[in-house]
Amino acid sequence: MDACVVGTGLVGASIAIALTTAGHQVYLRDQVPAHAQVAASLGGGSTAQPDPDRVQLCVVAGPPAAIAAVVAEALSRYPQAVVTDVGSVKGSVLRQLQQSGTDLHRYLGSHPMAGSQHAGPLTARGDLFQDRTWVLCPHPQTSPDAVAQVERLALTCGARCVTLDPDAHDVAVAQVSHLPQLMSTLTAARLLHVPAQHLRLAGQGIRDVTRIAGSDPDLWRQIVTANAAALRPELAAVHQQLGELLRVLDDPDQVRRVLAQGREGTRALPGKHGQAPAAYAQVVVEIPDTPGALARLFSQIGAAGVNVEDLTIEHDEAREVGFLAVSVAPHQAAQLEQAMREAGWVLRP
Repeated sequence: MDACVVGTGLVGASIAIALTTAGHQVYLRDQVPAHAQVAASLGGGSTAQPDPDRVQLCVVAGPPAAIAAVVAEALSRYPQAVVTDVGSVKGSVLRQLQQSGTDLHRYLGSHPMAGSQHAGPLTARGDLFQDRTWVLCPHPQTSPDAVAQVERLALTCGARCVTLDPDAHDVAVAQVSHLPQLMSTLTAARLLHVPAQHLRLAGQGIRDVTRIAGSDPDLWRQIVTANAAALRPELAAVHQQLGELLRVLDDPDQVRRVLAQGREGTRALPGKHGQAPAAYAQVVVEIPDTPGALARLFSQIGAAGVNVEDLTIEHDEAREVGFLAVSVAPHQAAQLEQAMREAGWVLRP
């Protein structure tokens, strides 16, 4: 199959690499030619011009504000191709296309739920979508062939397909992606007003909360404004919750109620492999900041016959050591602690 990827940032270049690895001929386009050249050098395909009549699939992975125009152009340029965009907002793009009068039977919006706070083709990899959710958002004009083609694309990239109405998709991502991004951003912005000596007290918790705030503000400006209709009620609800918290801040019982709701919310998220959330025990191991230390630790955890369910690492501010919190099934915690002590590791209470 001949395919074209328009926009070779993290997502576009990763799709291109996955398609090329699967044996498809991929052609790359980008407003910044150097980005397409980098994606090509990583195994994403060719920067040559394709025969428009031979292109069967076009993936639009450009900036959110430009997606509708690029989709319309791709539908015209590649008359045999199914066109999908992989942007974060679906409803507003569809409405722009409908208002333009474009024939949309070959168009299907979709959204792979994968990425990172990093951007650009240098961060791309072919397994970015492995075991991730890929949302298909058909509309009344979408042909069955278009749905099948985009579903094959997602499966080729290793993803699991979920189908949602475009507006339902936008509400869902506002709740589980766009609102968390803004909450992380607001928390990180508060750090600009924290004295340097106070920042020395920062631990892993604040880094976890603010990690995604390091994302590209220009990209997120477009996402937030495009999905403002779905985001506004979510932000209003948070605003109301903050007001309630301020009113009860001196009441221990009411504060506990607020905190308990947050803890319960974490349990609403699916667990590993889409299973029900599970409670894990943590074993915290002190690890020196030296080459090979992590590899040795993981090797010894494996030798102990213990499966790692999750892990986090926190760095000591004063010493060149870190603390690796290893999450395991509760019945394996004692077994892991004993194995770590016997191997000479220091455990943290």
